[in-house]
Amino acid sequence: MEDTWEGVVVGKKRILLDGSNMYRRLRIRTADGAERRVRVPRDLWKALDVGDTVVKRPGEAPAKG
Repeated sequence: MEDTWEGVVVGKKRILLDGSNMYRRLRIRTADGAERRVRVPRDLWKALDVGDTVVKRPGEAPAKG
């Protein structure tokens, strides 16, 4: 999997997979039209809205672009 990407948030979801931990996921569409689902920390999830840009650089966590 590529370690660098940039895309637009097309969906946000919170999930309780194990009944006690909340997981926050973004659905990202990259420039080539591919979609990826990315797990992100709460602060980033709350800071982003559908239509915002997210950037992932090598060795770093995804961040608001």
